[in-house]
Amino acid sequence: MDRNEKSKVWSGRGSYFKWKPIDATANEVSIFHVEMGKEDAPVLLLIHGFPTCSIDWFEVANLLKDRFRVCALDFPGYGFSDKPRGWGYSLARDAELIDFYVNEIVGADTLRIIAHDRGSSVALNYVLGTHRQLGAAEGQKVEHLVLTNGNIFLPLSNLTEFQRMILNPETAASVLEVLTPEMLAKGMGETTFSPPRTADHPDVVALTETFANNDGTAVLHETIQYLVERSENEVEWLRRLASTDVPTTLIWGLLDRVSPPRVAMKVWNDYLMLKPGRNRFYVVPGANHYLQVDQPASVVDAFLHSEDQASDSSPGLLGADIYGAQLLDESREEILPSSQILKLRKS
Repeated sequence: MDRNEKSKVWSGRGSYFKWKPIDATANEVSIFHVEMGKEDAPVLLLIHGFPTCSIDWFEVANLLKDRFRVCALDFPGYGFSDKPRGWGYSLARDAELIDFYVNEIVGADTLRIIAHDRGSSVALNYVLGTHRQLGAAEGQKVEHLVLTNGNIFLPLSNLTEFQRMILNPETAASVLEVLTPEMLAKGMGETTFSPPRTADHPDVVALTETFANNDGTAVLHETIQYLVERSENEVEWLRRLASTDVPTTLIWGLLDRVSPPRVAMKVWNDYLMLKPGRNRFYVVPGANHYLQVDQPASVVDAFLHSEDQASDSSPGLLGADIYGAQLLDESREEILPSSQILKLRKS
């Protein structure tokens, strides 16, 4: 693909709709979205993270459009959507937007979700209904929730110095004053992709163009405040997720140093291993934080394997590629004692 083609192709596939939160303090915004696949196919919603946009799912969407009606949008403050300053960006508002999008734009009663990074927090809010106003109708039924690399348990995260500086109001202004879309994209290409991408790589050029759209770097201090929202609620959200019967899958790139595998291990061991429903944990050894860009085929392999009710539940590689997706574990009702595993009677 030509270095300048990716963002043009993605933006050319999309269209816009207008949306205004229920909260009257926020102005109406224009939201970019992409839909691929047959209209009567099962709906698959792909949710992007911070500070990128739906273009992260470029290859995954291509690989899944023949099986699903693949839908993705850019949240306010990201990608090709509006990025007004002082708009009041939050996880709750984005979950409200997802509710509107799935119900009014897509028109789906049921859906599957694959979420990444900050998008995993939005997806949790949506599934748990924390965004709904008192007396509002119940949301659509989520038949499968997939969470990928993201800091869904902040105590085990490894936030970068850049993230900490733009999060802090005392240092954010000085950083954003000199930050350019090119600088942000180049830094991410060097650290959050494997192998690292140079500034002229199509993936990095696409990031540069989406960051530059509507002066996106200007609102980074506002959009990253989701981490505060997350820190105040994450244990409650994980506990509530653990009590639902929504099938939940983790797919994690092992080379991630921002949301390292220890985050996924903690969430799996404490909240998902004994969770009701059919839950699975996969890893992608050859992938960094942006696993859907690094190894899109492996992410799709893991997703489709988790969708298949008859698939093998034994841990191990899903194929012959040693850098491909691996199933680590499947949930269970209880952890049996060793004596029972060995079919030995207690003395």
